[in-house]
Amino acid sequence: QVQLVESGGGLVQPGGSLRLSCAASGSIFSIYTMGWYRQAPGKERELVAIIRSGGSTSYADSAKGRFTISRDNAKNTVYLQMNSLKPEDTAVYYCYAMRGNEYWGQGTQVTVSS
Repeated sequence: QVQLVESGGGLVQPGGSLRLSCAASGSIFSIYTMGWYRQAPGKERELVAIIRSGGSTSYADSAKGRFTISRDNAKNTVYLQMNSLKPEDTAVYYCYAMRGNEYWGQGTQVTVSS
């Protein structure tokens, strides 16, 4: 069993930056694939970025060049650094963990608005 707790969301102006954090507990963090998804109002949940146990990463086209996913296995934490934020990045961002089973955090709101 894995418990995930996100933090770091908030209100930011277009062009600004935020860093989301996801603290994991309850299992061997380093062996899990970790990721971030987001869901905007009226839209389906979509992948933003993932980082595998070996450190390789994948990004949605909308995130490439602006977002960076990273992990600190010693702290059982995965991060999402988001730069050059746009209004269309407004969504609830969910942390995700997977090794066979899937686990989700409760979500953190990111609002990009002037």
